[in-house]
Amino acid sequence: MTELAIIGDFFSAFEFIFESRESRAGTVQVGGLEEFGQLTLTHLALSFVSLAVAVAIAVPIGIYLGHIGRFQFLAVSISNVGRAVPVLALIAFFIAFVGIGFANVALVLVLLAIPPILTNAYVGTSQVDPDTVDSARGMGFSERQVLTRIELPIALPTIFGGIRTSAVNVVATATIAPYANVETLGIPIINFNVYGGTGQLAAAIVVALITLACDAGLGGVQRVVTPKGLKLAANPGGAAKRRLFGLIPRRSVQPS
Repeated sequence: MTELAIIGDFFSAFEFIFESRESRAGTVQVGGLEEFGQLTLTHLALSFVSLAVAVAIAVPIGIYLGHIGRFQFLAVSISNVGRAVPVLALIAFFIAFVGIGFANVALVLVLLAIPPILTNAYVGTSQVDPDTVDSARGMGFSERQVLTRIELPIALPTIFGGIRTSAVNVVATATIAPYANVETLGIPIINFNVYGGTGQLAAAIVVALITLACDAGLGGVQRVVTPKGLKLAANPGGAAKRRLFGLIPRRSVQPS
Protein backbone atom coordinates (compact mmCIF):
# COMPACT_ATOMS: atom_id res chain seq x y z
CA MET A 1 0.00 0.00 0.00
CA THR A 2 2.88 2.37 0.73
CA GLU A 3 4.29 1.93 -2.79
CA LEU A 4 0.87 2.61 -4.31
CA ALA A 5 0.55 5.76 -2.22
CA ILE A 6 3.95 7.01 -3.41
CA ILE A 7 3.03 6.32 -7.05
CA GLY A 8 -0.27 8.13 -6.52
CA ASP A 9 1.56 11.15 -5.08
CA PHE A 10 3.79 11.31 -8.16
CA PHE A 11 0.81 11.11 -10.52
CA SER A 12 -0.88 13.91 -8.57
CA ALA A 13 2.29 16.00 -8.78
CA PHE A 14 2.50 15.56 -12.55
CA GLU A 15 -1.16 16.54 -12.86
CA PHE A 16 -0.40 19.62 -10.75
CA ILE A 17 2.22 20.68 -13.32
CA PHE A 18 -0.24 20.55 -16.23
CA GLU A 19 -3.55 21.42 -14.59
CA SER A 20 -4.27 24.27 -12.20
CA ARG A 21 -6.39 23.81 -9.11
CA GLU A 22 -7.51 25.70 -6.04
CA SER A 23 -4.91 26.46 -3.42
CA ARG A 24 -5.04 24.82 -0.01
CA ALA A 25 -6.77 27.94 1.31
CA GLY A 26 -9.20 27.88 -1.60
CA THR A 27 -8.61 31.54 -2.50
CA VAL A 28 -6.59 31.36 -5.74
CA GLN A 29 -5.82 28.99 -8.60
CA VAL A 30 -2.33 27.50 -8.45
CA GLY A 31 -0.31 25.14 -10.62
CA GLY A 32 -0.81 24.43 -14.29
CA LEU A 33 1.42 24.92 -17.31
CA GLU A 34 1.09 28.70 -17.36
CA GLU A 35 2.36 29.22 -13.83
CA PHE A 36 4.99 26.48 -13.94
CA GLY A 37 6.14 27.68 -17.34
CA GLN A 38 6.72 31.21 -16.05
CA LEU A 39 8.45 29.98 -12.91
CA THR A 40 10.66 27.68 -15.00
CA LEU A 41 11.66 30.50 -17.37
CA THR A 42 12.68 32.73 -14.48
CA HIS A 43 14.51 29.83 -12.84
CA LEU A 44 16.43 29.08 -16.05
CA ALA A 45 17.23 32.75 -16.71
CA LEU A 46 18.60 33.21 -13.20
CA SER A 47 20.65 30.00 -13.42
CA PHE A 48 22.02 30.77 -16.89
CA VAL A 49 23.07 34.34 -16.05
CA SER A 50 24.74 33.23 -12.83
CA LEU A 51 26.59 30.34 -14.47
CA ALA A 52 27.68 32.43 -17.46
CA VAL A 53 29.14 35.15 -15.23
CA ALA A 54 30.90 32.56 -13.07
CA VAL A 55 32.43 30.88 -16.14
CA ALA A 56 33.56 34.24 -17.55
CA ILE A 57 35.31 35.06 -14.27
CA ALA A 58 36.65 31.70 -13.07
CA VAL A 59 37.82 29.97 -16.26
CA PRO A 60 40.34 32.62 -17.43
CA ILE A 61 41.74 33.05 -13.90
CA GLY A 62 42.01 29.29 -13.33
CA ILE A 63 43.64 28.67 -16.72
CA TYR A 64 46.15 31.48 -16.22
CA LEU A 65 47.11 30.36 -12.72
CA GLY A 66 47.42 26.77 -13.92
CA HIS A 67 49.59 27.88 -16.84
CA ILE A 68 52.07 29.76 -14.67
CA GLY A 69 51.91 27.01 -12.04
CA ARG A 70 51.61 29.38 -9.09
CA PHE A 71 49.11 30.40 -6.40
CA GLN A 72 47.73 26.90 -5.92
CA PHE A 73 46.67 27.90 -2.42
CA LEU A 74 44.38 30.57 -3.95
CA ALA A 75 42.41 28.09 -6.03
CA VAL A 76 42.18 25.58 -3.18
CA SER A 77 41.26 28.21 -0.59
CA ILE A 78 38.52 29.70 -2.74
CA SER A 79 37.09 26.24 -3.32
CA ASN A 80 37.08 25.48 0.42
CA VAL A 81 35.51 28.82 1.31
CA GLY A 82 32.83 28.31 -1.33
CA ARG A 83 31.87 24.98 0.24
CA ALA A 84 31.92 26.33 3.79
CA VAL A 85 29.76 29.46 3.47
CA PRO A 86 25.99 28.71 3.62
CA VAL A 87 24.04 30.10 0.68
CA LEU A 88 21.21 31.30 2.90
CA ALA A 89 23.74 33.30 4.92
CA LEU A 90 25.00 34.94 1.74
CA ILE A 91 21.47 35.81 0.66
CA ALA A 92 20.73 37.29 4.09
CA PHE A 93 23.94 39.34 3.88
CA PHE A 94 23.14 40.73 0.43
CA ILE A 95 19.52 41.43 1.34
CA ALA A 96 20.77 43.48 4.28
CA PHE A 97 23.46 45.43 2.43
CA VAL A 98 22.52 45.29 -1.27
CA GLY A 99 18.79 44.66 -1.34
CA ILE A 100 16.41 42.14 -2.85
CA GLY A 101 15.89 41.23 -6.48
CA PHE A 102 17.28 39.31 -9.44
CA ALA A 103 20.77 40.83 -9.32
CA ASN A 104 21.16 40.05 -5.62
CA VAL A 105 20.34 36.36 -6.04
CA ALA A 106 22.43 36.12 -9.22
CA LEU A 107 25.45 37.49 -7.36
CA VAL A 108 25.02 34.89 -4.62
CA LEU A 109 24.77 32.09 -7.18
CA VAL A 110 27.85 33.41 -8.99
CA LEU A 111 29.80 33.17 -5.73
CA LEU A 112 28.47 29.62 -5.32
CA ALA A 113 29.44 28.62 -8.87
CA ILE A 114 32.95 30.07 -9.02
CA PRO A 115 34.86 27.68 -6.67
CA PRO A 116 34.37 24.37 -8.58
CA ILE A 117 35.01 26.05 -11.94
CA LEU A 118 38.13 27.88 -10.75
CA THR A 119 39.57 24.81 -9.07
CA ASN A 120 38.95 22.51 -12.04
CA ALA A 121 40.34 25.05 -14.51
CA TYR A 122 43.48 25.36 -12.41
CA VAL A 123 43.91 21.61 -11.90
CA GLY A 124 43.17 20.76 -15.54
CA THR A 125 45.75 23.24 -16.85
CA SER A 126 48.46 22.70 -14.26
CA GLN A 127 48.42 18.90 -14.60
CA VAL A 128 49.15 18.83 -18.33
CA ASP A 129 52.23 16.63 -18.92
CA PRO A 130 55.31 18.90 -18.56
CA ASP A 131 57.12 16.96 -21.29
CA THR A 132 54.34 17.83 -23.72
CA VAL A 133 54.58 21.51 -22.81
CA ASP A 134 58.37 21.49 -23.07
CA SER A 135 58.17 19.82 -26.49
CA ALA A 136 55.80 22.53 -27.71
CA ARG A 137 58.13 25.24 -26.47
CA GLY A 138 61.04 23.45 -28.13
CA MET A 139 59.13 23.58 -31.43
CA GLY A 140 58.96 27.36 -31.13
CA PHE A 141 55.47 27.78 -29.67
CA SER A 142 54.90 31.03 -27.82
CA GLU A 143 53.43 30.96 -24.31
CA ARG A 144 50.06 31.93 -25.73
CA GLN A 145 50.22 29.13 -28.30
CA VAL A 146 51.22 26.64 -25.60
CA LEU A 147 48.21 27.72 -23.56
CA THR A 148 45.64 27.75 -26.36
CA ARG A 149 46.86 24.83 -28.48
CA ILE A 150 48.25 22.43 -25.89
CA GLU A 151 47.12 23.08 -22.33
CA LEU A 152 43.57 24.31 -22.93
CA PRO A 153 42.44 21.44 -25.21
CA ILE A 154 43.86 18.86 -22.79
CA ALA A 155 42.29 20.60 -19.80
CA LEU A 156 38.82 20.94 -21.37
CA PRO A 157 37.33 17.73 -19.89
CA THR A 158 38.38 18.76 -16.38
CA ILE A 159 37.14 22.32 -16.89
CA PHE A 160 33.76 21.08 -18.07
CA GLY A 161 33.60 18.81 -15.05
CA GLY A 162 33.73 21.90 -12.85
CA ILE A 163 31.15 23.71 -14.98
CA ARG A 164 28.77 20.76 -14.78
CA THR A 165 29.15 20.60 -11.01
CA SER A 166 28.43 24.31 -10.71
CA ALA A 167 25.46 24.09 -13.07
CA VAL A 168 23.85 21.41 -10.92
CA ASN A 169 24.51 23.44 -7.77
CA VAL A 170 23.15 26.65 -9.25
CA VAL A 171 19.95 25.13 -10.65
CA ALA A 172 19.23 23.35 -7.38
CA THR A 173 20.06 26.36 -5.20
CA ALA A 174 17.98 28.81 -7.28
CA THR A 175 14.96 27.38 -5.46
CA ILE A 176 15.76 29.66 -2.50
CA ALA A 177 15.48 32.79 -4.69
CA PRO A 178 11.94 33.61 -3.45
CA TYR A 179 13.52 34.64 -0.13
CA ALA A 180 14.94 37.59 -2.11
CA ASN A 181 11.69 38.29 -3.97
CA VAL A 182 12.57 36.39 -7.16
CA GLU A 183 9.84 34.00 -8.26
CA THR A 184 11.48 30.75 -9.31
CA LEU A 185 10.41 27.13 -8.90
CA GLY A 186 11.14 27.59 -5.22
CA ILE A 187 7.77 29.35 -4.81
CA PRO A 188 5.73 26.11 -4.54
CA ILE A 189 8.44 24.49 -2.41
CA ILE A 190 8.55 27.31 0.12
CA ASN A 191 4.82 28.16 0.23
CA PHE A 192 3.40 24.91 1.59
CA ASN A 193 0.30 26.65 2.93
CA VAL A 194 -0.65 27.67 -0.62
CA TYR A 195 0.59 24.79 -2.78
CA GLY A 196 0.54 21.89 -0.35
CA GLY A 197 2.69 18.79 -0.52
CA THR A 198 1.57 18.05 -4.09
CA GLY A 199 2.79 21.45 -5.29
CA GLN A 200 6.08 20.99 -3.50
CA LEU A 201 6.64 17.62 -5.13
CA ALA A 202 5.64 18.99 -8.55
CA ALA A 203 8.18 21.81 -8.30
CA ALA A 204 10.86 19.40 -7.08
CA ILE A 205 10.22 17.15 -10.09
CA VAL A 206 10.61 20.06 -12.51
CA VAL A 207 13.83 21.19 -10.80
CA ALA A 208 15.21 17.65 -10.97
CA LEU A 209 14.38 17.37 -14.68
CA ILE A 210 16.01 20.73 -15.41
CA THR A 211 19.10 19.72 -13.47
CA LEU A 212 19.41 16.43 -15.35
CA ALA A 213 18.87 18.20 -18.69
CA CYS A 214 21.56 20.79 -17.92
CA ASP A 215 24.06 18.14 -16.87
CA ALA A 216 23.32 16.02 -19.95
CA GLY A 217 23.53 19.03 -22.26
CA LEU A 218 26.87 20.17 -20.86
CA GLY A 219 28.09 16.58 -21.02
CA GLY A 220 27.25 16.52 -24.73
CA VAL A 221 29.13 19.78 -25.30
CA GLN A 222 32.07 18.36 -23.37
CA ARG A 223 32.20 15.30 -25.62
CA VAL A 224 32.06 17.49 -28.73
CA VAL A 225 34.91 19.82 -27.72
CA THR A 226 37.17 17.12 -26.25
CA PRO A 227 40.02 16.32 -28.69
CA LYS A 228 39.82 12.90 -30.33
CA GLY A 229 43.21 11.94 -28.97
CA LEU A 230 41.99 12.35 -25.40
CA LYS A 231 38.90 10.29 -26.16
CA LEU A 232 41.05 7.45 -27.49
CA ALA A 233 43.38 7.72 -24.49
CA ALA A 234 40.41 7.49 -22.15
CA ASN A 235 39.14 4.41 -24.01
CA PRO A 236 42.23 2.49 -25.10
CA GLY A 237 40.23 -0.59 -25.98
CA GLY A 238 38.09 1.30 -28.46
CA ALA A 239 40.76 1.54 -31.16
CA ALA A 240 41.57 -2.15 -30.83
CA LYS A 241 37.92 -3.09 -31.22
CA ARG A 242 37.49 -0.87 -34.27
CA ARG A 243 40.63 -2.36 -35.83
CA LEU A 244 39.31 -5.83 -35.11
CA PHE A 245 36.19 -5.11 -37.16
CA GLY A 246 38.15 -3.49 -39.95
CA LEU A 247 37.20 0.11 -39.13
CA ILE A 248 40.83 1.18 -38.66
CA PRO A 249 43.33 -0.06 -41.23
CA ARG A 250 46.41 -1.76 -39.90
CA ARG A 251 49.73 -0.19 -40.75
CA SER A 252 51.50 -2.00 -43.53
CA VAL A 253 54.88 -3.44 -42.58
CA GLN A 254 57.59 -2.86 -45.15
CA PRO A 255 59.90 -5.82 -45.74
CA SER A 256 63.45 -5.25 -44.53
